[in-house]
Amino acid sequence: MDLLISAYDIVVGYLVPFLFVLTIVVFFHELGHFLVARWCGVKVNVFSVGFGRELFGWNDRAGTRWRLSLIPLGGYVKFAGDENAASVPDRDHLAAMSEEDRAGAFVTKSVGQRAAVVAAGPIANFILAIFIFSAIFLSFGKVITTPLVDTVQPGSAAEAGGLLSGDLILSVNGDEIEAFSDLQRVVSISADVPLDLAVERDGKVVDLSVTPKLREFRDNFGNVQRIGLLGVSRSPDAEDMKVKTYGPVEAVVAGTQETWFIAARTLSYIGGVLTGREAADQLGGPIRVAQVSGQVATQGLMPLFSLAAVLSVSIGLINLMPVPMLDGGHLIYYLAEAARGKPLSEKVQDIGFRIGLAIVLLLMVFATWNDVLHLTNL
Repeated sequence: MDLLISAYDIVVGYLVPFLFVLTIVVFFHELGHFLVARWCGVKVNVFSVGFGRELFGWNDRAGTRWRLSLIPLGGYVKFAGDENAASVPDRDHLAAMSEEDRAGAFVTKSVGQRAAVVAAGPIANFILAIFIFSAIFLSFGKVITTPLVDTVQPGSAAEAGGLLSGDLILSVNGDEIEAFSDLQRVVSISADVPLDLAVERDGKVVDLSVTPKLREFRDNFGNVQRIGLLGVSRSPDAEDMKVKTYGPVEAVVAGTQETWFIAARTLSYIGGVLTGREAADQLGGPIRVAQVSGQVATQGLMPLFSLAAVLSVSIGLINLMPVPMLDGGHLIYYLAEAARGKPLSEKVQDIGFRIGLAIVLLLMVFATWNDVLHLTNL
């Protein structure tokens, strides 16, 4: 009985939220490729959510096979004239095609059209994130707590930087601070990085420099977090808290800013890993995503959609990495083709795809290993 309960908890508590989040993100990524490909006159043979054996599917009027496949860890669109889902051209098949069929093949399109089709996937991810965040801001607004310092912890970065109780934070590095949460977000990603603060104190503007300290702690779900901390608390007074409402245009602007912040934070972390400034143990794979999805699902549907938006930004950025097999690798090939006036040789492209496949597999293994270590440390 306990085993049945555990299996039920895993499926309902983790697998269902994970598939919900991942399917939304993957579907919109592939939909971006699909729509621009159709617009450019490319025939799409397959639109698949998932890999492996088809579970069920149907054909549309244009001949595209829409399918849901067994392994729900991604998806792909396969264009006419392609050998596989990575858009590697099938030269033998192309040679045997009629002129009419060749006109609808992906490889026969101009370099600009091919680049547009490839870039459309990651762009769709960013648009999805903006849409979700905008809808949340429009529907629920945003809780704004005045960025007023209530207490300063002894021995903290804030004390070392000269912050005092009663200071009103106006800006950080020249960017206006509207809410205490805005300050927290900037500080959390700025451990050991000096920040220039402008604060209002006794009616005057005072300029300070503070350097957040790196702190490691476990959140309510037991996940290890490493963030920068100043060591200040916000005002507890009710009059310092309000709900900001947004109109449609304001919501889109806020949603775009939220998407930009997540993209910048992700790129900053990746850069930190490459330079050794950040630990790579925060890189996670499907197991971590499933775990986080289950944890977030306990807080409601809106946080789960927020997670989908965050994951959508991450997948968009990952796909833009200049690695063959990923969208960014294809764009590098097309850039080289545009500069040379002709495509790279088949041999060079094949070597690139093999190297790209090896890199992607190594990253998957590394991320999965991180996931296992994370689970064993909970």
